Formats: sequence, structure tokens, C-alpha cells
Amino acid sequence: MVIKVRDNGPYLVEGPITIEDAEGHPFTLPEGRAVALCRCGMSTTKPFCSGAHRNGFQDQSRA
Repeated sequence: MVIKVRDNGPYLVEGPITIEDAEGHPFTLPEGRAVALCRCGMSTTKPFCSGAHRNGFQDQSRA
């Protein structure tokens, strides 16, 4: 698994990994696949990024 922090954007997570939502539903990401996880709090598809950060999200600090 690799997690990349994108300036003023989401976390890019590369599999293999399993992500569970708040209800415990799993989302399995196979090796070689990637998904963007929201970190701005504005996504309509949480925990995944919907691109809402383009409305002005600014990082508070760099990783």
C-alpha cells in the first residue's frame, strides 16, 4: 500500500488495501489500483473524493 498526499487535494491510496466505511462496509482495492480519499470534508461521496476541494480547500500543513 502507498498513500500519497496531494497539495490542496485528496490522499491518493494505492492497493492492495481494504477500506471500511462508518457502517463497516468493506471496499477492497486490489494491487495496482488507486482511489482518492477526501480530506477537505466537502465530498459528496465520502470517504472518496468528489473533487469538491476545488472550491477553495487549502492545506493547513504539508505532510
